[in-house]
Amino acid sequence: MPQQSDVLQASHDFRWAAVVARDAKADGQFFYAVSSTKIYCRPSCGARAPKPENVSFFLTSTEAEQAGYRPCLRCLPNQPPLAERQATLVADLCRQIETAETAPTLEALAQGAQMSAFHLRRLFKSITGLTPKAYATAHRAGKMRDELGRGSSVTEAIYAAGYNANSRFYSEAEQVLGMTPKRYRAGGAGTVIRFALGQSALGAILVAATERGVCAILLGDDPELLIGDLQYRFPKAELLSGDAEFEQFVAAVVGFVEAPKLGLELPLDVQGTAFQQRVWQALRDVPVGTTVSYSDLAQRIGSPKSVRAVAGACAANPLAVAIPCHRVVRIDGGLSGYRWGVERKRALLDLESEA
Repeated sequence: MPQQSDVLQASHDFRWAAVVARDAKADGQFFYAVSSTKIYCRPSCGARAPKPENVSFFLTSTEAEQAGYRPCLRCLPNQPPLAERQATLVADLCRQIETAETAPTLEALAQGAQMSAFHLRRLFKSITGLTPKAYATAHRAGKMRDELGRGSSVTEAIYAAGYNANSRFYSEAEQVLGMTPKRYRAGGAGTVIRFALGQSALGAILVAATERGVCAILLGDDPELLIGDLQYRFPKAELLSGDAEFEQFVAAVVGFVEAPKLGLELPLDVQGTAFQQRVWQALRDVPVGTTVSYSDLAQRIGSPKSVRAVAGACAANPLAVAIPCHRVVRIDGGLSGYRWGVERKRALLDLESEA
């Protein structure tokens, strides 16, 4: 049974303030019950606020039910929290997409989840950062890359990845792989990548580009290791030392590092998933001299629950400074990890703050 003080003094209880505010952060810490309805709820329940004199509090749903209260049909306090239920649902939908021979339609997914297509699409995107269709495309592209990497023929890889027609794959091939499938399977064979090295306040810089644009900007202490990194990324591409004209790319990057206010406008050839591309574009919109948190960035791309995925996209960025992932900090303003070292991240931010 609830304590008498819980019943008579609810309006002076910190828990009552959470109920009035419908504070979701209080969910799981306690439950409140209403004597006039014999129903108990989560603090965040959207039902009309009861009179405080009718309210009592319980630590668990079991205690509330043992006291004779029924679970609210609106907030379902005897089930896992809404966010957990939604995450479980989306995880199940992801497994459906991944295991289906043909990507299921939005309508089919919505029917199975017993919700509208509009609601499902919005929920799926808020958690994964992608629409169900984009998720299916990204998963299929990943399978395609894996199959080609294992040595499968292009045709075998196309069907193993779930493309039901060669023409469908080839229409997407260069966006998915960054080059033709045969060249990708051959480790970039037949692709010419020019590169050049430079020095700046951050140490060695390597800039590499295909005919389409800059495909890598790498930072480090040892130029030889940077060349090795480039070779690892494109093991069978033809790597050519850049001529004087190409070295202007390096000069532009070094100039930007030393004087950020000059800006950096280069043609880019960067390949990534649909989600990574969204994050990278949002990063390019962050002005020099300012920072954002991973949470802010997730909000900017319309995926507030995808903070970890945003951090992963930042870590996968192959273009230092051109895609300024160094401008992303923790929510408390502290510096988190950086692919090219936290000290370089600090140095870049210091240089930009002085610009």
